[in-house]
Amino acid sequence: MFVGDKMSKPVISISPDMPISDALVLMKKEKIRRAPVVKDGKLVGIVSDKDLLNASPSPVTTLSIWEMNYLLSKVTISEVMSQNVMTVTEDTPIEQAARIMADNKIGGLPVMKDGHCVGIITETDLFKVFLELLGAREAGVRATIVIEDRPGSLAAITKAVADKKASFISLGQTHGEKSGTHNVTFKVEGITLPELRELLTPIAKEILDLRS
Repeated sequence: MFVGDKMSKPVISISPDMPISDALVLMKKEKIRRAPVVKDGKLVGIVSDKDLLNASPSPVTTLSIWEMNYLLSKVTISEVMSQNVMTVTEDTPIEQAARIMADNKIGGLPVMKDGHCVGIITETDLFKVFLELLGAREAGVRATIVIEDRPGSLAAITKAVADKKASFISLGQTHGEKSGTHNVTFKVEGITLPELRELLTPIAKEILDLRS
């Protein structure tokens, strides 16, 4: 799975000369929280709704509404945007984009192609991927079990499910709490909860959760 498969497009970009008041209206209208800043077709920055709100007068200001609007009309995106922008390309693996965002505590990455911004991958896009990978919108029996970190452990689960003529909806694993173990979470269809419990009992080191 690559960034190009899950990015938001077409991208809604903002000019560096746009007043922040206009940018706030645009973001609210388009229901977005960040946007690439583009000038003459080139990416020059990125701005978030938080950047815009932080640059706006405080709600407890003594300024009148007319004074506030006047000040907001003078502040442009170029004054509040982030200029050192991290980017990815369409063929960047989705997990690499997620790692960049998590490691740098940022909520979105412009997607570049031939020097132009063709999309943006955001936290919301990654949450949708997460839901898809875990089969969150599909019905089935969901299990989380502990297995030993050794060759064949995962294959034993998939074989046992296949032998029951059941099908996997999703499957993923994380590091277990104890050294030498993994937590495996998966969802299957074509099998009842009691049948899956019986199937997993001799295979799993521990059944942490089982639900339909």
